[in-house]
Amino acid sequence: MPESSDVLAVLGDGLVDPVTPVARVDDAGLTRGDGCFEGCRVLVDSHGRGSVDKLDAHLARMSRSAAALDIAFDVDAWRRLVTDAVTAWAATGQGEAAMKLLLSRGPASTGAPTGLVWITALSADYSGLRRRGLTVVTLARGVGSDAFADSPWLLGSVKTLSYAINMAAQREAARRGADDAIFVSTDGMVLESPTGSVVWAAGRTLHTTPTGATGILAGTTQQLLFHRAPSAGWQVRETLATVDDLHEADVVWIISSVRGPVDVVELDGKTRQRQPDTDAEIRRLCGF
Repeated sequence: MPESSDVLAVLGDGLVDPVTPVARVDDAGLTRGDGCFEGCRVLVDSHGRGSVDKLDAHLARMSRSAAALDIAFDVDAWRRLVTDAVTAWAATGQGEAAMKLLLSRGPASTGAPTGLVWITALSADYSGLRRRGLTVVTLARGVGSDAFADSPWLLGSVKTLSYAINMAAQREAARRGADDAIFVSTDGMVLESPTGSVVWAAGRTLHTTPTGATGILAGTTQQLLFHRAPSAGWQVRETLATVDDLHEADVVWIISSVRGPVDVVELDGKTRQRQPDTDAEIRRLCGF
């Protein structure tokens, strides 16, 4: 195992050395971003056993993404590959980790998809962000809040490999001195973060932007939160909201599978008052 202690598994081949070349230059995932992926959190318990947080939900979403792209997806084969990779990660003696599942259409000459499972140590930034919260700017996404209605070819709610815009938005946020961004539609509606769902609390009601016509991705951790929250006395709603609504909310979070729920402490230069008790409750409900 190299110094990085990364773990890499390839669909059809199993575990390989993490420095092994695994994609051809004509792979459509490289040349056109034609594929999909999932980002997951790997947990290792006190006995050294590894598991994947919300694995069923991630595999189900990846299956839907693959179907929308007309790429074959064998969920049982992927589950076996994940198990092998997580077992190998746990054997390294390391703890919580980030795992990426990646599926591309593969080379046109073979017609065989490329599938990878890659596990790496968590970013050192995550623990700091979880403690201090996020500074966030809003950025135009350039589409209306109903742009994806009746347009399946736009691949709304599909977690495609085509994340160049999302990464550019995060770089723009950094240029503006912020940690992250929230996309806003041309008609002024809150959409999502480049790599997470937006959730906000008003009283004991949690809100998030609806999927479907907005084209945003259905977040697995956000869905888990909304499943658990009612038993803890919360109401949950899908709501089209403006940036002003976020400013007026009691708490705003950006929620992702690996980083978890992180509260927004500054939005477009305006400082937000933190609510530690509410934030801690939401973290627990999300499993963090």
